[in-house]
Amino acid sequence: MSLELHGLRAGHRDHQVFDGVDLRLERGRITALLGPNGVGKSTLLKAILGLLPSQGRITLDGQELGALSPPERARRVAYVPQRSLLNAPLSVREVVALGRFVHGGGGRKQVDQAMERVSITALAERPFTQLSGGERQRVLLARALAVGATTLLLDEATSALDLGHALAIHRVLRELADQGHLVVSVLHDLAEAQRHADDAVLLHEGRVHAFGPVSGIVAPEPILQVYGVQMHPGQAPSWSLPGEGE
Repeated sequence: MSLELHGLRAGHRDHQVFDGVDLRLERGRITALLGPNGVGKSTLLKAILGLLPSQGRITLDGQELGALSPPERARRVAYVPQRSLLNAPLSVREVVALGRFVHGGGGRKQVDQAMERVSITALAERPFTQLSGGERQRVLLARALAVGATTLLLDEATSALDLGHALAIHRVLRELADQGHLVVSVLHDLAEAQRHADDAVLLHEGRVHAFGPVSGIVAPEPILQVYGVQMHPGQAPSWSLPGEGE
């Protein structure tokens, strides 16, 4: 069972970001989506979600996502954006409960479980707009978990979190993958991808430059080709511009 992209083309207005992306992402694994700023990592997620016009085929477990109604698609694939534009005076519980909208509402048990899983139960009655950036990210993840979808797309969901909460989120994602979920996570930190992902997709110039187990993607040659920096492997990898330290 998998998420498959066949000849995917997507972009914004007159600017084509991707031209012919082919991928097969498997359930039970965490896939890191990597690449320099502006390469289109967020665009790829939005194309999968149907939030941007695209060409090509996207199938989930053999079913065309484009053939599904928006509510059915939302029940199958949950999304955690980089940030929320929500400015309504809703409580944390009400924001998480929005994840149940695609099911017609209800689901208090699922809402409570989602909040507990990302350690925000104590924030349940706090106004969402008064939270810190890191707290808001955990609320957005809880909202996605409340959907109950078995495919989860995350756009730098840990970037605003302190180390402890980021590790806790990665532990949740690992548990989900071990339960058979399909998890795709845009990551900015290559070392974070090394530690927590099973596979990695390295994007470059509108195409998939490399895809496979993360150990072969976050590696000296692919990183030099795409980021233009030298990777110095080790338990704590480091990076330098070509020629530095020679």
